Amino acid sequence: MSPRTHHDDNPNMPTTVSPTDRPRRDPLKGFSYALAGTVLISTNYVMAKYGLKGFNPAAFSLVWTSGAAFYALLIVLASGRRRELALPATAVRKVVLLGLTTAPLMLCAWYGLRLLDPLFAGFLWRFSPVLAIVFGAALLRERLSLGEILALAVMVLGGSLSTMGRWHIVGLGIVLVLASCVLGAVQQLLARMTAAEVDPGVLVFYRCAIAVPLLALWVFATGKADFHVGASYWLVMLLGAFLGPCAGHMMTFRAYRHWELSRVSIVRTMQPLLILPMAYLAFGKLPALQEMLGGGLIFIGALWIARIQLLSKDTA
Repeated sequence: MSPRTHHDDNPNMPTTVSPTDRPRRDPLKGFSYALAGTVLISTNYVMAKYGLKGFNPAAFSLVWTSGAAFYALLIVLASGRRRELALPATAVRKVVLLGLTTAPLMLCAWYGLRLLDPLFAGFLWRFSPVLAIVFGAALLRERLSLGEILALAVMVLGGSLSTMGRWHIVGLGIVLVLASCVLGAVQQLLARMTAAEVDPGVLVFYRCAIAVPLLALWVFATGKADFHVGASYWLVMLLGAFLGPCAGHMMTFRAYRHWELSRVSIVRTMQPLLILPMAYLAFGKLPALQEMLGGGLIFIGALWIARIQLLSKDTA
């Protein structure tokens, strides 16, 4: 398989060109894609929490991941990128590792979420983008401006305030969610390293498709193959599989073509703010004043980041 690249907007461009011919970086597009991906992935916490009331976590992981792989494949084929399913040789190992880490990530995330409420789990998952920022600085030599570091601090403070006083909730749920955070940060690093070579839709497809047989092996080996649940759980699961692991990650991976891992990860820290209204609409849980104040800080930090990127676009 030979190295190739893609044109970000035209699927009919040739695919056998130099790997140095990459899409033009656009910080504003990077922010927009990162924000869209963050909004879509935030639906995971509520959709999955509802689905887990019917499915056991193992069966849910298998169906959720299979659905996302199927949606991603449809998008790749519909957009005329079938040939791009043949990965460039330089990306094969990283893409395979991305897929192999997806199976344990799904199991840890959904087993953990079943034991925790979505808002608290959403805060715990903020460790994933923070770890990704560390990876970006250490391994990709990315650097943040002082303004971006301060904005990140404000957003982390907001997330902490939203869930302050809940740390008495300890046990397996927290351990599993934190394990999924580490795996998620590794995945974002791998996606950032391959984003310029592999189409985002293709990357999402392999991320999920490689994990499916591993999840199936776990499900049937542990006797968790119970798919007899109500229609509402299936509908929510199928919708959620498209919104989060398919479309959400597609937007995030596309952001990496225009923006650094660390900056995309900063935007991802605003997820607790998005989960607050979703949890209320889904479960009738009204956020407390403390949670609203924390959400306000996250929103301020997100606006701060947006302003920095708009200014950088104007001065480019």
